[in-house]
Order: sequence, then C-alpha cells, then structure tokens
Amino acid sequence: MLDQSFCEVYDKFKLQFYRRVFDLVREQDGSLSAMEAFSLEVINMLDQPTVGQFADFLKISQSNATYKVNNLIKKGYLERQNSTCDRREYHLILTEKFHRYMDIYANYERTVMERVVQRIPPEDVECFDRILRIMSAELMNECTK
Repeated sequence: MLDQSFCEVYDKFKLQFYRRVFDLVREQDGSLSAMEAFSLEVINMLDQPTVGQFADFLKISQSNATYKVNNLIKKGYLERQNSTCDRREYHLILTEKFHRYMDIYANYERTVMERVVQRIPPEDVECFDRILRIMSAELMNECTK
C-alpha cells in the first residue's frame, strides 16, 4: 500500500514536471529542446556544478557535456563563472532567464504544499517533514553521487 501511494504521488509530480518541460520546449526561435530543459534541471539541482561534475553525474563524456553547456550559454540560460579556488575551473551559473521560467512553474509545488498544510493536522505535517528529510538525507544517497 505504501509503495503504491508513494508511486502515485511521484508519478503526479513527474507528470507535472513533464508538462512544464514541454511548455518550455515550444517550437520557437531560441527555445529549449527537451534534453536541454532536463540538463538545466540537473544543473539547478547540482547547485553550480563544474562541467566535469555535470558530466560525471549524468555519466556522459566531458565533450558531450561541454557541447550541451555551450548551447545553453548561447541561448542565455547559463553563464560560466570562474572558481574562486582554481581559476582554471569554472562553475555553471543559471541566469535570470532560467529563473524567470522556473518561477512560473514552481507554483505547482508550492500549491501542493499549501494544500498539505491546510488538510493535514500540524503534528502530522511535522512528521511528514521529518520523513521527507530522512528520505532526502539518508535513503536517496545515489542521487548525490
């Protein structure tokens, strides 16, 4: 029962995410491909990775990652920023253009959380929060490797 309930929630979040990606991928000049939209999502979640970290996470070649990054820079969604530790290395920084797009679509997650808070007693919301923190920190290690 728990696994079925979790899968239903997870699938609904995925569906909303895919809807968001396809909305970003409109057929127009300078629009994103689905792969570019997914790449931006990964870069966002990796929090200013280097190209090497991006490539390693996706298990793609450095040259493939560089190609994807260069296209996203040309379209105005990414910038390179030199590392403060090693000036030969640079980090991928999401631009305001990316954040404007994502702010529009992040409303769904906020809406769901507002509904949770309205429908569930506060002590259960706190328990749910603890469970999500445990899942994130301890049970999903492979996502950060």
